[in-house]
Amino acid sequence: MGEPVVLVDRPAPHVARLRINRPDKRNAIDYDVRQGFIEALPALLADSSVRALVFGGVQGVFSAGGDVASMEGLDEQGARERFRHIHKLCRLVAGARIPVVSAMEGFSAGAVVGLALLGDHIVAGPGTKILFPFLKLGLAPDWGQLLTLPRRVGLGHARRILSSGDTLGGEEAFRIGLADTLVADAQVMDTAVSRAAAFAQLPADAFARMKRRLNEPAPSLEAEFQREADDQAVLLTGPEFREGFDAFRNKRAADFIALPGAGKP
Repeated sequence: MGEPVVLVDRPAPHVARLRINRPDKRNAIDYDVRQGFIEALPALLADSSVRALVFGGVQGVFSAGGDVASMEGLDEQGARERFRHIHKLCRLVAGARIPVVSAMEGFSAGAVVGLALLGDHIVAGPGTKILFPFLKLGLAPDWGQLLTLPRRVGLGHARRILSSGDTLGGEEAFRIGLADTLVADAQVMDTAVSRAAAFAQLPADAFARMKRRLNEPAPSLEAEFQREADDQAVLLTGPEFREGFDAFRNKRAADFIALPGAGKP
């Protein structure tokens, strides 16, 4: 029995990392990779010691995208079953209450770009190559990208990128907001881990509430007023605010993991 196609480790305190491990296929995502993520994520997301996630690939490559060979020969039932599986994974990532960081090392195409866009922070290098090959294959974009990509870069950039099929470099991705952090190619993974470690220090409940409202915008300003009142009513009476206020009052850095000031009157 060979190595698992998804490697899980803890590269920093409170950070779990999941890496695609199919170097012979440039880490292309097939059923086994998706299933590996699906099996690993629930336990990680239920573990209170895990406060941030990192997605990446082995050997300096994020992923060549969906394994095209596995798409051939499907009937309609098979195609729908494929997307039930894909969407199960997408919902786990999009629904994660904790920060999700993606290390876009080297080559990143199709499905894995969609995976990254479901998270919170993307790290790229100048040599990163990002591809959206859907139309060239006679397919429409999937993994939620017709929603998530325009949200990140705007409709005009999204339409241009998806229609042209041109390769997007890391510097251009950073310029238009597809990538959040641009570093030297050799530093992409380490930077993704350090960003995740920093995010892990944030107040977990406050972050989760902010993330949910950003991902699911209110239909009106009045509805947003109601949501913020609901959230702040919980947070203002909770341990994270007590810790934050105690840190502010005593001119120290807040510790939202140990919450030393949460029990003070």
